[in-house]
Amino acid sequence: MRIISGTFRGKKILEPKDIKTRPLKDLTKESIFNILNHSNKFKINLEDSNILDLFSGVGSFGIECLSRGVKSVIFIENYSGVLPILKKNLQNLKAIENYKIIEKDINNGKIFEILDKKFDIVFMDPPYKDKNLNLLLENLENIKILNKNGIVVIHRHKNEQDMIPKNFKVIEEKRYGLSKIIFLFLLN
Repeated sequence: MRIISGTFRGKKILEPKDIKTRPLKDLTKESIFNILNHSNKFKINLEDSNILDLFSGVGSFGIECLSRGVKSVIFIENYSGVLPILKKNLQNLKAIENYKIIEKDINNGKIFEILDKKFDIVFMDPPYKDKNLNLLLENLENIKILNKNGIVVIHRHKNEQDMIPKNFKVIEEKRYGLSKIIFLFLLN
């Protein structure tokens, strides 16, 4: 796994040794950024964006964002098997300081209340078997941490049938091997 573009292009990202963590594959990550940069269905300027990376794992998505010059990234991860790798990957970037790691359970309904900013992109990469996506999206909506033109990007197993709350609209859905990427827009 590597950083695809930006300041740290080509830099290796350390991966976990266990099978509980499923890092975002380079091809899928590259496709997400191509859509973010070139889609006419939404307007995202990465360099002006604040990013919330939920279920961060080793930090592949958020680190790619940092390499591409975003304003800031908040990583939320609580799995002790991957946190040291996330921290090491971020330390390997050396001079980067526009990030924060929150070591808390995302499914705790109060997690979003401690955040002090709104986000342009919320990236979610929950475990494939996680069934709390609907509740998580409802919490995002209720706490109002998504900027007006912000989007939610979700990485799921291609066969997963999640219930998306009615106030979210699917902008685009793409499949890559075993996974699918869903781009959502909040209607309010």
